[in-house]
Formats: sequence, structure tokens, C-alpha cells
Amino acid sequence: MIKFTIILLYLFSIFLISIIFKKYNEDSKEIVRKIIHIGIGPLIPIAQFLKIDQNSALIFTGIVSLMVLINYTFRLFPTIEDVDRKSYGTLFYCLSLFILIWLFWDKNPYALITGFFIMTFGDGLAGLIGKSLKSKNWIIFKQKKSLFGTLTMFLASFIVICSMGYAQQNSFYLNYFAIAFLATFLEQFSVLGIDNFIVPILSALCFNFFISN
Repeated sequence: MIKFTIILLYLFSIFLISIIFKKYNEDSKEIVRKIIHIGIGPLIPIAQFLKIDQNSALIFTGIVSLMVLINYTFRLFPTIEDVDRKSYGTLFYCLSLFILIWLFWDKNPYALITGFFIMTFGDGLAGLIGKSLKSKNWIIFKQKKSLFGTLTMFLASFIVICSMGYAQQNSFYLNYFAIAFLATFLEQFSVLGIDNFIVPILSALCFNFFISN
């Protein structure tokens, strides 16, 4: 019970920060969403540290996914999806986490954290920096991408992969660059928020097969 109380308190603190930020920055909808997106990143290492078992993690993530699905229908918490485009990114975010937990919670937590961190920090920071700094941009499936945002995605992904590889005591491979490049390439296809599903899962699978083994 104490373990889940800690998890819930952490989640509550992230949402509280986002609500306070929105109160004083009403025109920063995307930033508020990214606070939640990035802030949830440390949740998996915290849960692993607390030794929460896989079934409990799956049940918890499943409940959150169901709540997000309900929110899409009834807009109970508009802050989560308060963006100026149609996106199912938050739902894909939860579903990808559910699959990662199912695949790697006990088998390879490093792969799980790699995929999840690339999504939370890589994709999250790419969105923030890409919109904050002006640079060359292009359109893919009606989604605007920028040079600085794309570079941020690659660098963040590469740092995550190197960190997890080092933590797993693996030697440096060219595969590190390849997986970071793949994650960056997949992030370009963000229509309806689908990148929140394909990026973490494929990144984790590649880490598991090409670095951990």
C-alpha cells in the first residue's frame, strides 16, 4: 500500500505542477502537456526501485489507460489533452507503457526504461525546444517538424541509450547511433500522436535485441 501511495503522490505532484503552471500561463497549452509528458518519465525507475511486481504495474497502467480513454470521451481533465490539434498521444503513451511493462518488466528493465525515456525525455524535449527556438522546418503528414527539435530528439535518445548501455555494463556499439537514429526517424511520423506508440516500443525492442543480447 505504501508503494502505491508513493506512486500516486508523485503523479499528483506532476499534475499539480501542471495545473499551477497553466494558471499563470494560460497560453502555454503545449508546455503544460509536456510537463506531464516528461514528468511521468521517472515513474518506471521509481516503481522498479520500490520493487513493485509486474502484475501490479500492469493493473495500475491498465487502469490509467482506461481513465485516459474515458477522458477522451467526457473531457473530465481537459488539461491533459488541451492542444490545438487532434491527437491520441496520451492514450498511445499509456498503451505503449502497458506493452513495455508486459514485455520487459522482469526480463529486461533496461530496455523498458530505454524505450520509455526516449519517449518521455526525447520526444518531450524535442517538442518543447522545437517550438521555442526558430530553425528550419518541414511538414510530414500535416505535422510540423523542426531541425532543432529533431536534433534534440536524436541527442536525448542517444544519451538515454548510452546511459542504459553503461548501466548494463555493455561496451559501446555503433548500434547506439542506429537506435537513436531510428527513434528520431520514427518520431517524424507523429500524426494523431502515433509516435508515442511506435517510438518507445521499437526502441526498446532494438535495445533488447541488439545491445542487451
